[in-house]
Formats: sequence, C-alpha cells, structure tokens
Amino acid sequence: MFKNIKSSYFIKLIYTFVDEAQKLKLVKYIKNIQKNLDIGIINYKFFSGKYIIYESNGFGKEYNNENDTLLFEGEYLNGKRNGKGKEYNKHGILRFEGEYLNGKRNGKGKEYNEYRKLLFEGEYLNGKRNGKGKEYNKHGILRFEGEYLNDKEWIGTKYKQNGGILYKLTNNINGKGKVYDNNGKPFVVYEGEYLKGQRNGKGKEYYSNGKLKFEGEYKNDKKWNGKEYAPYDNIIYELKDGKGLIKEYDDDILIFEGEYLNGKRNGKGKEYLFDKLSFEGEYLNGKRNGKGKEYDMFGNLRYEGEYLNGKRNGKGKEYEKSKLIFEGEYLYDYKLKGKFYLNGKLEYEGEYLCNRKFNGKDMMKMVI
Repeated sequence: MFKNIKSSYFIKLIYTFVDEAQKLKLVKYIKNIQKNLDIGIINYKFFSGKYIIYESNGFGKEYNNENDTLLFEGEYLNGKRNGKGKEYNKHGILRFEGEYLNGKRNGKGKEYNEYRKLLFEGEYLNGKRNGKGKEYNKHGILRFEGEYLNDKEWIGTKYKQNGGILYKLTNNINGKGKVYDNNGKPFVVYEGEYLKGQRNGKGKEYYSNGKLKFEGEYKNDKKWNGKEYAPYDNIIYELKDGKGLIKEYDDDILIFEGEYLNGKRNGKGKEYLFDKLSFEGEYLNGKRNGKGKEYDMFGNLRYEGEYLNGKRNGKGKEYEKSKLIFEGEYLYDYKLKGKFYLNGKLEYEGEYLCNRKFNGKDMMKMVI
C-alpha cells in the first residue's frame, strides 16, 4: 500500500484495481491539487516519461514509465531532488550517488561508468564538477587529481596509466597558466595570461603536432591582436583590434593579402601572380564579390567592374594594354550587352551571345 502519491509536473492517469474488484478507476491530479489516496494499488501506469512515488519524510523514487525501471531514489523537497540520492541508467545500473540542491548535483558525489567502476569522486556545483576531485579510467586507475571549474580540469596533476605524472595544470583563473590536450596527450594547447577565468593578455596556441597556431593578445577569451597560422598551408592570419587580416603564401611567395572572417576571404583584398598584383577588390565567403580590378603580368589594367561568386557579373570594363576595348554588362563571365572599341573608336554596340556579337549595330559596316 502506497500513501501520499504526488506529482509536480504532469497531469497523469492512474489505472487502479481497488479491493480486488478489478474495477478501473481514473484519477487526475496536478501540482496545485495534492490528494492523499488511502487505497491499495496493485498496478499503475502514468502517461508521461517518468513518474515519482513519494514515501514518508520526503523520500521518493522515480521510475521510467515504459518499463518501471528505477531511475532515481532519494530525498525531495518541493518536487525537486534535495539532499542525498542515487541515479541509475535505463538498465538499472548505478551512475551517480551524492548530494543534490534544487534538482541539481551540489556538494559531494561519486560517478560510476557502465562497468560499475568509480569514474569520479569529488565536489559539484549546479550540476557540474566544481572544486576538488579525482577522476579514474575504466580500469580504476587514477587519471587526474586536483580542482575542477565548470566541468573542466583546472588545477592539479594528470597521471599516466603506470602511475607516473604526465603533466601538471597551473592556475588558469588569474595570471599565467597552461591548458593541455583534453585526451591526456603530453602537449600544451594554450599558454598565456588569464583574467577572471578568461584568456586576457598575451598568449600562444598550438596544434596537436606542436606547431604554433596563434601568438598575440587576447581580449575576453577572443583573439584580438597577433598572428594565426594555418595547420598545414603556408597561411598567416593577422589580427588587429579584433579585425582579421590574412597573408597567403605559396613557397614563401605572397599570393594574397587582405581581410578575412571565419577563415575565409571577406572584405577587401589583393591577389598576386609572380609577385605582381593581379587583382584587387572585394570578397565574400572566399570569392570575389562586389567591385574589383584585374591586371596583366605587366601591371596593365585588364578589367574593372562587378563580381558575383568569383565571376564577372554586372557592369564592367575591359582593357587591352590599359586601353578601353569594352564597356557594358556581364553575366557569369560572359558579355551580355555593351560597347566594343577598336583603337579608341566605337566599333559595335548591342547584345552578345557566348561573348560574340549577336544583335546590335556594327559601326564599321555602317561606315562602309
């Protein structure tokens, strides 16, 4: 017999058999209506993901609605986990035991893996590892011992499987600190200055192969001033006051310099060919978009006009040895309509098809 059955979350239906008469009875109740039922319940099902049965002195048990598997048992207050308790997975295996406050892990506790071995023991705050703690691998060997902040290893010692020290973490809250790879590999991914737990001041980031990724200044956890290096390509990103500048090289030869965002050319930039300027203009998502100018290998202007997704699109002008030969409109790199000049004189005006004259006025034929 269960007494004082309550719920704080859902409107639920209870199937009950009363006094062995096997008579179906529906009982509805919500958070603001708490009723005491003094009946013998042989079977019950709720139409929700889980249900809670409260027993005496604030102790309760939480079950999976589908198969009645125990999910939690412990102390409750105002419908939330408060005090000591234990959590189980869907197979009934213990995953956590410890203290709770307002429904979240708070205080001391222990986590277990799927093999029922201790995974972590230490302190929690608002559901996350915060404070002192110890972490173990699946074989029960100590992996880390020290302090945590927001579920991350913060200050302490990382151990090898044979018990030897792998590395140590310093204070990363204020002052200088180091962050190591989360998988326990013995290399630094960041070293530098912190303020209130965020990267502020001078610092360096590294790739997993030890190659320098970024060096410079940080502001509120963001790269602010400095240089960022691509992992394999000879590319250098330069940051100034939070704005990105990029320099790309091919065998130490500069091929592009300009603005970037999210690792792509965005904004104004310049392209080079054999150390000669070949293009200058605007970019969007890594492609020419907006206004720009093209140059030949001798530095003569070849084209100036509009681009869309890397192609001439819109109004533009073509030149030969810096002399105007065409002005008009383009569509995906093809001339659409406009004027063609020869030796500075208008020769044709009209439409084009596949870059060939199609429908217009040929001034040379008109003269003849």
